[in-house]
Amino acid sequence: MNLGNFSLSLAVKDIAASRAFYEALGFTAFHDQAHHGWLIMKNGDTVIGLFQGMFEKNMLCFNPGWDNNGQNVDPFTDVRELQRQLKARGITPVNEVDETTTGPGHFIVVDPDGNPVLVDQHR
Repeated sequence: MNLGNFSLSLAVKDIAASRAFYEALGFTAFHDQAHHGWLIMKNGDTVIGLFQGMFEKNMLCFNPGWDNNGQNVDPFTDVRELQRQLKARGITPVNEVDETTTGPGHFIVVDPDGNPVLVDQHR
């Protein structure tokens, strides 16, 4: 199962303070939407997202159809097909993508320790 690009999505209290902290660790913003409460940062091949006020917990995030630079890759497995495969394996999403749609969509599953895993397709 190819889930696409991996990143860690961090729920932050102060996006400016978090940005400064991660910049000190060598990260640079490459999708900067801080004025909307989020930005994506990179250090080498490591990708993190900072999200202020968008969700309660840190999450693992996978983006079908993207590489680690946020560029389209083909072929890729659509988020709806990934959801169907996980359901067939006994994993029930807590937030489902409508399988009758196409294009962007997401679902969330939770691991046995309560960690949310977001599968978020942007195209």
